[in-house]
Amino acid sequence: MPVNIKQLAQEFDKKEIGITQGHRLCPGCGAPITVKFVMMIARHLGYEPVVGLATGCLEVSTTIYPYTAWSVPYIHNAFENVAATMSGVETAYRALKNKGKIPEDKKYAFIAFGGDGGTYDIGLQSLSGKIERGHKVLYVLYDNEGYMNTGNQRSSSTPPGSDTTTAPVGKKLPGKVQLKKNIVEIVAAHENVYAATAALSEPMDFFAKVEKALNFDGPSFLAVFSPCVRFWRVNDDKTVEISKLAVETKYWPLYEVERGVYRVTRKPRQFKPVEEFLKAQGRFRRLLSRPDAKEIIDELQEYVDRRWERLLALEEVTKDKPIR
Repeated sequence: MPVNIKQLAQEFDKKEIGITQGHRLCPGCGAPITVKFVMMIARHLGYEPVVGLATGCLEVSTTIYPYTAWSVPYIHNAFENVAATMSGVETAYRALKNKGKIPEDKKYAFIAFGGDGGTYDIGLQSLSGKIERGHKVLYVLYDNEGYMNTGNQRSSSTPPGSDTTTAPVGKKLPGKVQLKKNIVEIVAAHENVYAATAALSEPMDFFAKVEKALNFDGPSFLAVFSPCVRFWRVNDDKTVEISKLAVETKYWPLYEVERGVYRVTRKPRQFKPVEEFLKAQGRFRRLLSRPDAKEIIDELQEYVDRRWERLLALEEVTKDKPIR
């Protein structure tokens, strides 16, 4: 039976998770919750986590010299190479194990954390290389949809209409005009991989995917919707609410792809219009005041509707056809 939140709370009441309190992340930030969920499941399954972390909000806020919030083996990397570094760590582990220097029964979980800047953009090549070479490393993307660490610049994960410093909503342009890059599809295209989306508002779905990713015989990838209360301009008690809205409006569909086989893991009986998701956040306030706001919202609604129908179709046609 899958572990539940109550069991995890009891198990970790007096047991270290791997990231401690006292870090400098904002109240309500999705990143530390993401880390805690992943680390708790890893330890619950008997793994010893070994963590690599790309430069970003999570890194700068948990490792302010001379302090650290991490109580597990930890490596900090630049934006672009955490996947490459953890590939080396995992390779070294296998070499030492083959030489008998690591006990056969010792279980390690090699986990790379990166934000969207270090994943969608700067670190994409090293992520691709890690997956192509087949390193058994779980890459966890905490997706806050922009370069929040350096002051709310747009990334290729930023949705259209979001007000950022490098793609501001103004008189001529409605902010960023491009859609989010579809990172899960890019990862899934490597074929021999487990890739999934997760949301903080769906912890049981989240836990199940972490377990599946850690036990997968090969590379795995988890994209987690991670609200940034500072630049999304939401109250720090709205993180879970915004995550829930993202799922209920099809903005962030929950699904997984295992060696080419798609499965939609959360199918709400009724969907809300994507406009409710936009209205709940201050980063879209300037967009919503534009005269062409309805046109832009309708385009986004059409996109999420089409993507949802496509996911359902892929689930149906791939259910008994793993690509490898």
